Amino acid sequence: MTYVSAEHDDAFDGPACRFCALPAMGDDDGALILTRGEHCFVIMNAYPYSTGHLMVIPYAHVDRLTDMTAEATAEMMDLTRAAQTVLTEAMGPHGFNLGMNQGSAAGAGIEDHLHLHLVPRWTGDTNFITVTGDIRVMPQGLDETYAILKPGFGA
Repeated sequence: MTYVSAEHDDAFDGPACRFCALPAMGDDDGALILTRGEHCFVIMNAYPYSTGHLMVIPYAHVDRLTDMTAEATAEMMDLTRAAQTVLTEAMGPHGFNLGMNQGSAAGAGIEDHLHLHLVPRWTGDTNFITVTGDIRVMPQGLDETYAILKPGFGA
């Protein structure tokens, strides 16, 4: 409730790409970064569709999957699998949505930096409200969810 009732400034005070800036902050807790690999990192979505909505993001500033190296692509999938395991053990979702929106026509909110969404789902959850009512229902705040998930990533 704290998050959804707070004012949010869409302007980003930093480098042109927030996905490049967040890992450079040096404050993984503040940036909601759960774990880092050599080529990619796992972060909580600051504008989640569901409690536990994570993203796997390459450090390389690329906008297409075809622009990633084979090593980075493999690590993205490995981190996605690890994140799905952590979410399953910590939160017990009934299913998952995974996806990438490449380009504004495909719905990418940040179109210049590729990212993979991992969205936990529960039978009977209210995520349809995002589509039909343009609102989001979040039963848990970002900080609380971060504290639940972070230990699963070994930190």
